[in-house]
Amino acid sequence: MKRAVSVSLGSSTRDKKVVVTLKDQAIQVERIGTDGDVEAARRLFADLDGKVDALGVGGVDLYLRLEGREYPLYAALKLVDAVHQTPVVDGRGLKHTLERRVFELAESALGGRPRFRCAFIPVAVDRLGLAQAVAEVADEVIFGDLMIALGVPIPVRGLRNYKRLARVMLPLVSRFPMSMLFYGSGGAEQEPKYSRYFEQADLIAGDFLFMRKYMPPVLEGRTVITNTTTPENVALLRERGVRTMITTTPRYDGRSFGTNMMEAMLTAYAGKGRPLSDGELNELIDELDLRPSVERLDK
Repeated sequence: MKRAVSVSLGSSTRDKKVVVTLKDQAIQVERIGTDGDVEAARRLFADLDGKVDALGVGGVDLYLRLEGREYPLYAALKLVDAVHQTPVVDGRGLKHTLERRVFELAESALGGRPRFRCAFIPVAVDRLGLAQAVAEVADEVIFGDLMIALGVPIPVRGLRNYKRLARVMLPLVSRFPMSMLFYGSGGAEQEPKYSRYFEQADLIAGDFLFMRKYMPPVLEGRTVITNTTTPENVALLRERGVRTMITTTPRYDGRSFGTNMMEAMLTAYAGKGRPLSDGELNELIDELDLRPSVERLDK
């Protein structure tokens, strides 16, 4: 049996191990959280090198991509500097394929291509594929990166303006220390903030931990696009009144995994001994009929 492991800086309470069968190939998929312990994560990557078929990096990205250019995150790359045999992925391939195509792939489950009045993306810097997909179905898109990631209370309106900002910021972000790249091991703490942007949006998209930390107590009738949701996370969204939840990655055994874990699974399945290109990932998405999960929570 092939084995794909995601070593995450995130909470160990979110760990999960399942066996996924892709066609006739069984793959053990496992997430191991290190509760923010950077050195523990680095040791795990080194220990697993050569012993598993693919490794995923969770809780932080290795590179950020903007319009074909990739910006290395030097502090994060130190996590995997002892890995020399096993292919390592951070999920950015699926963020620019599966997430970029989320509305196309979910169209049948949604009953057509949806349209939204206003979308709010709390942090988009690592999910520009999703941001582009959202911009195609929303009349207005508000980006919260400056507010939530940097504490600067300024929203950025529109994808074009956001890309202009990103071109200036990404060379600086490349040099950020780990303390600025990783925002917490659990995301359990909740402190509603910037509520007006959540409340004026009928679509909220992005990383679940940022949503959980900052979202207001009532999100009646909203659509949420996210990933890495546990059953407890789904229950929370239902309690807040969310109407429709779309997880960009499929759910296995009641859990949706992060893009890094899913990309590691596909890398193990392909067996090429290297990360897959966007073209190869898109081919596998279609070959394996991978689809986002769509769930009505108001029923």
